[in-house]
Amino acid sequence: MKYIGMIRNDFPEKFGLPRQSGLAPGLLSKVIMEGPYRIPEAFRGIESFSHLWLLWEFEPVGNPEESFSPTVRPPKLGGNERVGVFATRSPNRPNRIGMTLVRLISYELDPSLGPVLTVAGADMKDGTKILDIKPYLPYADSVPEAIGSFAEEQAGKRLDVIWETTLPEDMEKAQIRTLEEALSLDPRPGYQQDPERVYHMSYGHWTVGFRIDEAVHIIQIKENQGGSHDHS
Repeated sequence: MKYIGMIRNDFPEKFGLPRQSGLAPGLLSKVIMEGPYRIPEAFRGIESFSHLWLLWEFEPVGNPEESFSPTVRPPKLGGNERVGVFATRSPNRPNRIGMTLVRLISYELDPSLGPVLTVAGADMKDGTKILDIKPYLPYADSVPEAIGSFAEEQAGKRLDVIWETTLPEDMEKAQIRTLEEALSLDPRPGYQQDPERVYHMSYGHWTVGFRIDEAVHIIQIKENQGGSHDHS
């Protein structure tokens, strides 16, 4: 496999990202192509499509040398019930291939980067490597009568987001909307329901502290000093 590009957005870590594409439609990302694929001819006609499939690579989960595990614990089931890995979209699978449907916002030629796609609704963190780009075909890809099993049970559930801290002066309105969309989806692991627990996530160049009961309470935002978070 050859990496053809990379995702760029305000989510440097997996924690806080929507768990599926399209759930945060305001989340904008850019697809930056690798040098050999910065060829405008390879994108001829792409602007006539409204949506695209992005195929990408997950980061390794656990020890890659460990034997294959046929079952996983989906967050949608609280992290306690096991189902078959091929009945889920878990990243803990034999081949770390992800598939994401995004809306194409714009296609432009950057003087130094070549073709750049701006897309909405991606569920990939900043720096994710792209393996392929394919157009979404409504007549073939859309199945309105399809059944989504346990994954649909809370698909439409969203929490109110309450600001209990001062907004950073340099946070743009679009960034505020995206942060609220992401947090309204409740990024906590399904087995963590303590309303007093404070979580931290990286977003842009900030660290966001929040807790969740019946709503999401943003209690702190500060400049990110670097490093990862334990999300607790």
